[in-house]
Amino acid sequence: MTASRAPAEPTVREFEATVDRVDGREVVLDETYFYPESGGQPADRGTLDGHLVDDVVEREGEVVHALAPDAAVDLAPGDEVTGLVDDAFRTYCARAHTASHVLYGAVRRIAEDLGYAGFDISETKVRVDLTTAEPLDDGDLVELERLANRAVWDSLSVSWGTHSAEAARDIDGIAFNTKTEEGAMSGGDAVRVVTVGGGADAGDGTDAGDGTDAGGAAADPDAEPWDVAACGGTHVENTAEIGPIAVLERSNPGEGVTRVEFAVGPTAIDELGAVHAAALDAATTLDARVGDLPDAVSRLRDEADRLESDLRDAREELLAARLRDLPTAEVDGARWAIGAVDDADPNELREPATEAVGGDTDLDAIAAVGTGDAPFVVVAAAEGTADGDAAGAEIDAGEVVGAVTDEFGGGGGGGPTFAQGGGLDADPEAVAAWLRER
Repeated sequence: MTASRAPAEPTVREFEATVDRVDGREVVLDETYFYPESGGQPADRGTLDGHLVDDVVEREGEVVHALAPDAAVDLAPGDEVTGLVDDAFRTYCARAHTASHVLYGAVRRIAEDLGYAGFDISETKVRVDLTTAEPLDDGDLVELERLANRAVWDSLSVSWGTHSAEAARDIDGIAFNTKTEEGAMSGGDAVRVVTVGGGADAGDGTDAGDGTDAGGAAADPDAEPWDVAACGGTHVENTAEIGPIAVLERSNPGEGVTRVEFAVGPTAIDELGAVHAAALDAATTLDARVGDLPDAVSRLRDEADRLESDLRDAREELLAARLRDLPTAEVDGARWAIGAVDDADPNELREPATEAVGGDTDLDAIAAVGTGDAPFVVVAAAEGTADGDAAGAEIDAGEVVGAVTDEFGGGGGGGPTFAQGGGLDADPEAVAAWLRER
């Protein structure tokens, strides 16, 4: 069995080892500092004696180094080789992985019934999946970013050590999910625990290797940890090494699960710069300071709502006028306005149609036939016409719409004073002509 030394000694970038086995492009060493893909952290990159390492996986207790497909493998068991771990990528992964712990610690402080559902590191962002009693909103994202960056600024120590499974589960507040943190289970009863801040696992950044906590006095043993989690990944030794954290967005990939995506490093710097630039641009457009943007946007929204209301009222008045101007006809002793109406839908016509009949108007009823891909009909009748108050006429809007749909197809319904039907299979002018000649 050859376990990776990367989690215990994440700062090692160059090492010497002996080839234990070669199988095609796959190489197993007697020991390695390459990190195999596990628990959401991608595999290390690098070289073995100049051979490009394409992938690193753990299989049946062995760390297997897969060399690049086009590599001419000239290694054999017993060869002494030099391993070089890609410094930039390892550093990014260590910072990103530690940042996920910092973010989880921040969520601890704003959410109830918190659970951990996994994470993943990509080259541009990190995702953390959480279960919380209530979904996180935009305000929560802002607070998470603030708390996480404050933890970075506070330069909290990061330490790791091994415990028995029973002892690990007894640690107060530990995030422990064997399905998503398989790398934490190093075999047998040993569980690797990473602590951010505080002194529960405070040490010198190394595993003791004997099932006990790492020694040393890098942190105050009486301080409360920012975060404690079972974890098999590589980490920095101090949160200050992470740099800025930019929370990008949230989503809900499953019932009860909130996914938070964030960035560290250059991507985070670019994101924060883009947000600042957008805020400055918006402030310039609104003739306001960045800090006054919420008030400026609120005023703009109020103005937009007022204009929208005015526009809606004006459109209703225009539609009412168009309805009153439709050709009129006497039908069964009642005065009707009947015709086709363009650029309107049934919902828009309801209020102006009901207002255009009865009262001070000389119309007893209106029948408007909508044009377009799906012709429709709306009928409005003045109050009382259903009882015969309009020169003896009896008008029931619902019955009229029913007669139209019986004649031209489609369906609809409504009451005595207003009804509508859709899906008519006829030319709107033909429907209007039929209504006049009933």
